Amino acid sequence: MYSKIPVVAGLLAIAEARFGQEGAVQSVISALGNFGQPGQAATLAGQTPGVLLAGANACAKLQLADEIVSTLGNDPEVIAAAAQLVAAEKNFNPFAVSIPSLCSDANLPATPELRGILPLVDPAVTGADVENANSAQSLKTPFEADGKSVAEIAQLNGFSNFTLQGSDGSTSNAGNNGNNNNGNNNNGSNNNGNNNNGNNSNNGNNDAATSVAATSTAAATTKAAQCGGVRTLTTVVVASPTATEAAGDNNNNNNNNAGNNNNNAGNNGNNNKAGNNAGNNAGGQQSSIAGLDFGTCVPTIKFVGGLGGRPATEFTFQAIDPQISSRQQEALNPNIITNRICDELTNICGANQAAKDACQDAKAQIQALGTRNAQTAETWNELLGFAGVDVSQN
Repeated sequence: MYSKIPVVAGLLAIAEARFGQEGAVQSVISALGNFGQPGQAATLAGQTPGVLLAGANACAKLQLADEIVSTLGNDPEVIAAAAQLVAAEKNFNPFAVSIPSLCSDANLPATPELRGILPLVDPAVTGADVENANSAQSLKTPFEADGKSVAEIAQLNGFSNFTLQGSDGSTSNAGNNGNNNNGNNNNGSNNNGNNNNGNNSNNGNNDAATSVAATSTAAATTKAAQCGGVRTLTTVVVASPTATEAAGDNNNNNNNNAGNNNNNAGNNGNNNKAGNNAGNNAGGQQSSIAGLDFGTCVPTIKFVGGLGGRPATEFTFQAIDPQISSRQQEALNPNIITNRICDELTNICGANQAAKDACQDAKAQIQALGTRNAQTAETWNELLGFAGVDVSQN
């Protein structure tokens, strides 16, 4: 009698071959040992498996790619290796998760040479042939990426069967975002505090119900199941919220449009400042420079060893404000942190224009300074009116 066991075993072997993707780039980064300081390439290479695991944030590998360049330099060999990480396929189990995640943070990667590169996805994913062909092409000729996230670039070039994932871990279905995450135009996906469903700062205005009900569409997701060792794909349609439900979501004075739970209490231009000129920001700290209103955030930086599970002897920069640090990992390169702070002054902090301009000026000065030590953090803090802040705080 003909047995199906060898066939099934072969199919399972193919499926299992898709696991272990996290080790594919490690050797490429390890080979950069002649760049940077001794041991740095090996340390960075050791971090690559973690950012390519199935449960890793889709933006984490882009942040690590930036760190590789900022640490080892922008030699073409380093850029090429970092590009391999940007394009790398993450671990993915189609029997457990229906679609992959792509990073929706338009600031990542920050390295110009790495922008416009698309990631590979598991061949089992519907549309993978398009995405994987685009990925191969992007390594040779990157796609236009000005102001766009990796997720948006993928969608603009024909692949949308994925989940959007921000650097803060927020997720949504790509099909619900026509503009696909420029950082501000998300209908309940990126939780960046701008909730643009056509009526920012509605503060409980029930007119939002009509807008949400009119613009909501059913989100179709593809789920994979295993039947006798063979993958079968089933489409599941998720119902749109009713107008009544939408009205309930938009009557909380928190601008929670279509399920966006920022709870920023009117952070889209109102920020509950009541003329307090940033008096309500974290810890009550205010800039000593007149006219600078940083809203709900304190834009200071620290320089501490042991952050993010690193060795205690490895010092990195990080934003002190918890609102900002939750959206960005620590970095050896201070410019990554200063860039994030300046972006979040608009996205979540509600800073005034004078504060945003001061942040851009300070960012340019830190980049020109070119140092990576405690004094770098102290200089940044002083430039924004926060002299004397302890930059060694954990």
